[in-house]
Amino acid sequence: MLSRQDLLWAKAVKVSRQAVSDRFLSFPAPIFKRVFDELVPRVKERWQRRSRPLPPSMAYAKKHFKQVWAADGSVLEALFRKLDSLKHRPAGQLAGKICTVIELGSRLPVEIWLNEDSKAHDCQFLDNLLALASAKTLLILDRGFYDFAWWAQLIDKQVDFVCAGKSNLADRVIQECSNTAQLKDRLIAIGQDHLGAALVTLRLIEVRKGKGWYRYLTSVRDPQVLPPYVVADLYARRWRIEEAFHLVKRLLGLAYLWTGSLNGITLQIWATWLMYAVWVDLSDAVAEAVQLPFERISPEMVWRGLYHFNHAYNSGTATDPVAYLAAPQNRDLGVIKPLRKPPKKLDFSPYFPAAPAPS
Repeated sequence: MLSRQDLLWAKAVKVSRQAVSDRFLSFPAPIFKRVFDELVPRVKERWQRRSRPLPPSMAYAKKHFKQVWAADGSVLEALFRKLDSLKHRPAGQLAGKICTVIELGSRLPVEIWLNEDSKAHDCQFLDNLLALASAKTLLILDRGFYDFAWWAQLIDKQVDFVCAGKSNLADRVIQECSNTAQLKDRLIAIGQDHLGAALVTLRLIEVRKGKGWYRYLTSVRDPQVLPPYVVADLYARRWRIEEAFHLVKRLLGLAYLWTGSLNGITLQIWATWLMYAVWVDLSDAVAEAVQLPFERISPEMVWRGLYHFNHAYNSGTATDPVAYLAAPQNRDLGVIKPLRKPPKKLDFSPYFPAAPAPS
């Protein structure tokens, strides 16, 4: 594509495979990291200035927390062995594991860490995440970050979290907040320190969905700060980080690593997440232009729509990608997701007392 097709203001240029290989080996990856650190705060400022609807649970959480983050790890895939620098690397070798933190409201990346061991557990990144998070941060975590002592450190730092609860959790009930056929919300004590005292006190929220129960743990003990159904909805939004991994790997090409050197891998990681941040910013600008929540915008179709905008730009019929993607006559591009069913109204009630026993 580089050698055959113009892209907006960038003209086609001949690039050899060897040149790409040499550049990955020699170009300093920290330069991309510095650009990332400078760009993301500016994009976040634009996100904060925009006017478009926010999901109810996110709008509620923003009243009590400075930021709501989701963190997760993802294994990088096998090295793409078509370059000269990879001739002697074993086939199928994985490149390592990254842990990424995204802002749940804006979906913008906050930080990315690389561990060269592809079998590293998510707990290998606990210290990084503890150092990154500041007071009044709410972390949405999966079971990979299940560590009682680490949770205690977060609480000491005034950092709160929501995490999926395991079915075999050994706990002691301290107080019952809500108890119905569909919801149970309790304060529990878990773990033990060296003196035998409870290591942490958390809320265990159990929500019935169909025939099963979903369990959530949170360090936010006050149901008025985070009502039980808000906790459940926020945890469901943790899936946004899985979507981010899918987008950067499949659409932005991070599934194909073009070098075996650590410098080249980190260079490609930072370049890809930089592109992701610009892409999210463009998608959010489209959401503002059509006055819909970000969730109604398909980032994938925004990405694919840029191909059509490029043709319109080169033919002189379009100059603004946001206006082009938001235009009613271009709705066939699928940028706006169809609304399959009306969204359910979120219940913000903090307490659901047990029904009185029949007399």
